[in-house]
Amino acid sequence: MSDIPPIAADQPAFARLLGLRIVSATPDRVEAELEVTEALGNRNGVLHGGAIMGLADNLGGTATFLNLREGEGTVTVESKTGFFRPVPLGTTARAVTEPLHKGRKTIVWQTRILREDGKLAAMVTQTQMVLRPEDR
Repeated sequence: MSDIPPIAADQPAFARLLGLRIVSATPDRVEAELEVTEALGNRNGVLHGGAIMGLADNLGGTATFLNLREGEGTVTVESKTGFFRPVPLGTTARAVTEPLHKGRKTIVWQTRILREDGKLAAMVTQTQMVLRPEDR
């Protein structure tokens, strides 16, 4: 039986389209894997930057949901990506999301995208706004 909370296990259609797989999830750390397929590649034969950004954005949202109270939601209000190394096709990328700041109205996440060899491929910092029921 999985120890991944239902809100983290139940990923949106976009995450399923990417092939994202949550491997662990707590309110302070979410980890996922992504098979780097040709469909996710760019013209240079490596993982497309948009796929990296989509992976990180989804994990930031997932991590935020693990910190929300009933009736609250979230939306990304800012995201910055730094690219360091390519992720080759046919490999598996690993993403690790951890908080930099957890406030009442915003949560800031840092997501490291790692290659199979453990080297850092990209770093994403994003801010999620907490939406209360009266804000929605």
